Formats: sequence, C-alpha cells, structure tokens
Amino acid sequence: MQLNGLIHTLPKELKLLIATFVVILSVGFFTGLLFVSETSSANPNGIEEQYLGNETDEDATVMKFKKSEKEMLTLVHGHILSMSIIFFLLGLILSTTKLNKKWKLFLMIEPFISVVLTFGGLYLLWKGMLWTKYIVMFSGTLMTLTFSFSVLIILKQIFSSTKALSK
Repeated sequence: MQLNGLIHTLPKELKLLIATFVVILSVGFFTGLLFVSETSSANPNGIEEQYLGNETDEDATVMKFKKSEKEMLTLVHGHILSMSIIFFLLGLILSTTKLNKKWKLFLMIEPFISVVLTFGGLYLLWKGMLWTKYIVMFSGTLMTLTFSFSVLIILKQIFSSTKALSK
C-alpha cells in the first residue's frame, strides 16, 4: 500500500475530520506548554525548582516543595502514556503526507525519543541528577518543534489538496 501522498486523495469529510483533530490537539498541546511556562519559567533552573522545590530560597515569591515519589510517578506515567498516543496518531496521519522519507521518519520517530528523554529526565532530575535538566529542556524543545512541523505539514497538505479538488 502506498501511503506517501495518500492524504491528497482522501475524501473532503475525512480531511475535515483530520484537520479538526489536529487543530484541537494543537490547542491542547500548546496549552500544556503555557502551563509549563507558568510553573517552571521554561528554563533549566525553573524546571529544577518546580520538581525539587525552593525551600532554601528565602527570597522566593512563591514557595515550592519537592514533589513526592507518588507525584513524580504519576506525572511520568501519565505523560508518557498520553504523549505516546498523541504522537502515534499524529505519526499515522503524517505517514499519509507527501514528504521526503527521511524527514517523515524523523518527524514520526523523534517525538517518542523526546518523550522518554523529557519525562525520564524529569524523574532523574528529581532523583538528584541535576544535569538532566538540560536534557529535559533540549528534548522538550525538540519535541515541540517536531510536533509543530508535523502539524504544519499535515494542515498545509490537507488544505492545498482540498483547494485543488474543489476546482
């Protein structure tokens, strides 16, 4: 079965369903990033403070306490499961786009590696491996970029082929 470029041949109803799903998924994904920005200042030291607390900082405007093991396991478990489903579905849709096979493979597989590095890194940070905050920051950024590029490619190809079909 030839998947490369299949998205262009899908019926309009299916394209609309995919586009709606991808847009709503993006709203959820980027809302999550806003939450990260609010809670950790989106920088390595803010990430460290979010999970390890800031009880020793007398000048802190908001007191944060070290997360419990139950909180960390819940966070890691929930995010790895949900994000793997998100990236699996996005990868399935992306597989139908017309794109260079190497780029497509990268955009389909990389987010899974970033999910493990990001949330595994948070757990290792919590366990005391402070240098993993840089891995968390890098892998989280890469995951966001691959998500964004995948969504843009999917939407561009859905809407460009919809215009071509309606003529």
